[in-house]
Amino acid sequence: MTEGTEEPLADSRNVPALLAALRARQRSCTVVVTGSPGGSIHVRDGLVVAMETPGAPGIEGLLLRSGRIGEQEWSAVRASDTTHEHLAAELVTQGLVGAGELEVISLGALFDAAFALSLAVPDSWEVSDPVPTLYRNAGVTPERLLGEVSRRIDLLAGEPGSVAALARTRIQSASTAHLPESVDGLPARHRAVLAAADGRRTARDIAFALGRGLFAVMLDLRHLLDRGLVLPHTPSANGRPSTAPRVTPSAVTPSTVAQPSAPDSAASLPRRLSGRNSAPTRRPHD
Repeated sequence: MTEGTEEPLADSRNVPALLAALRARQRSCTVVVTGSPGGSIHVRDGLVVAMETPGAPGIEGLLLRSGRIGEQEWSAVRASDTTHEHLAAELVTQGLVGAGELEVISLGALFDAAFALSLAVPDSWEVSDPVPTLYRNAGVTPERLLGEVSRRIDLLAGEPGSVAALARTRIQSASTAHLPESVDGLPARHRAVLAAADGRRTARDIAFALGRGLFAVMLDLRHLLDRGLVLPHTPSANGRPSTAPRVTPSAVTPSTVAQPSAPDSAASLPRRLSGRNSAPTRRPHD
């Protein structure tokens, strides 16, 4: 049964207000948010335990793209639990990931997905019954989630709109002739991001390619931009769209899984309208 029409959920003006209402009622459900990028928010007993969105790598992407576990191992775990209800327990039981490590990755992916969702105004939301998902954490309150998102936005923000703009901009390495000699002294993670910045990839594409969190990649891009090592890509005259693959570039050694990120602001999330929940037509901000 859909909960979107039940009190007090009907009074929820946006997703943060909805999550607060779900928290008060200790409900378990899945909130499907539509839009670009859109995604799913998984709530258990009123706490947010996971988020999934095409805008940022999830736990599976972080584990596989980083090389933490192999494709065959992952396939075997999935085959052992067709409902996907106990994937986290299977990963730990089979010794593929430590319990503590998986908890850190799970929380990181949660915050990262929330961060990605915050960079654009969603179109609508809908509450449904709980959907099985991969996670291993005790859950976080809506207040903690929004607080962490705001903190990460503040770390990245240069001026109004700058975080969202950075997320959607294709990045390329600066001309070799202009690269400082200090490039060799960069940390491995910065060199990996630099090598992946081919003019076709956005921060999101680089995060998927390297198996790292979107927020962590954007922090590194901000550092590289400040040093003049990367710059926004200038589109070619033919206007051909990006076809950047989500694969690790051959010149890049996958880095270890980095901690992901969290949401933008309450105002960037959708409002409840009659018959359906639709977002107001206003600019997202960071």
